[in-house]
Amino acid sequence: MKEVCEITVVHEEVVEQVKNELPNLNKTAQIFKALADETRLKIAYALTLEKEMCVCDVAAVIDSSVATASHHLRYLRDHALAESTKKGRMVYYALADDHVHQLVTIAQTHATEEECQ
Repeated sequence: MKEVCEITVVHEEVVEQVKNELPNLNKTAQIFKALADETRLKIAYALTLEKEMCVCDVAAVIDSSVATASHHLRYLRDHALAESTKKGRMVYYALADDHVHQLVTIAQTHATEEECQ
């Protein structure tokens, strides 16, 4: 099957309706860009399994230095995907909210469904 239309017909009313309802997606694109990095996605997924983790534990999970883990965690925090809390001399990270948790788990579910097909 060809992946393109064999003729060009633009359905003006559909196009106009969709254009009028299409929101600004810049911030949404930034979320997906942040999660497109496999290391950051691994960190986010780890935080779906454990509600809160210190930077040292995250570094151990992703097999990296504390500096590298801290860099990725800061990136997630700066993009409103994670939040940090200082407890004594330790810094702990958690996902920013349930929406981030859902995005990560739904994406993983979808990816594993694709593998089964």
